[in-house]
Amino acid sequence: MWMTIRKELRTGLGFLVCMTVLLGLAYPLAVTALGQAFFPWQASGSPLAREGTVVGSALIGQTFTAPGYFWGRPSATALQAYNAMASAGSNLGPSNPALTEAVASRLASLREADPGHTAAVPVDLVTASGSGLDPHVSPAAALFQVGRVAKARGLTEEAVRALVESHLEGRQFGVLGEPRVNVLELNLALDATAGKSDTPQPVTP
Repeated sequence: MWMTIRKELRTGLGFLVCMTVLLGLAYPLAVTALGQAFFPWQASGSPLAREGTVVGSALIGQTFTAPGYFWGRPSATALQAYNAMASAGSNLGPSNPALTEAVASRLASLREADPGHTAAVPVDLVTASGSGLDPHVSPAAALFQVGRVAKARGLTEEAVRALVESHLEGRQFGVLGEPRVNVLELNLALDATAGKSDTPQPVTP
């Protein structure tokens, strides 16, 4: 009996060690190596750089509050906004007073930043995404901010609107998702455009 138990234990432990090495070491290393070889930018987190310095990721949003920048979708992640270690939505239902208060506060911030703008605010500018990390806004949300950004930058609305339109991303494969604009990429392009003009340089985000 003990011989049978010892044999089964050796078999089980051997299988555990083999699977640990195979799936816990070999497979992750192989996938990482293939990713770095064939998709190095994506495998490294899709970093975006300005003047050689990484300033963010194309996949994770970040907070912009200066009037001369486009603002992204609100984030409800714990401890801080766009916390990639705590990706989650707020899980607040439409009847929850906390959601009503949060939306009202975000609406007030948008109106305060651009008092003369009376158009309806796109919903993605006042509600958080399910992941809390969304780096994109809808085309409507980006275009809604054109007047404020143009005024803060000393640019024409036509120039800023053209910049937004040049950064529109279509549906993936033509059918998945909705058209969108990457906020960080748009702001980097905005900095580059403003740098070529006589307008004052904006505050670094």
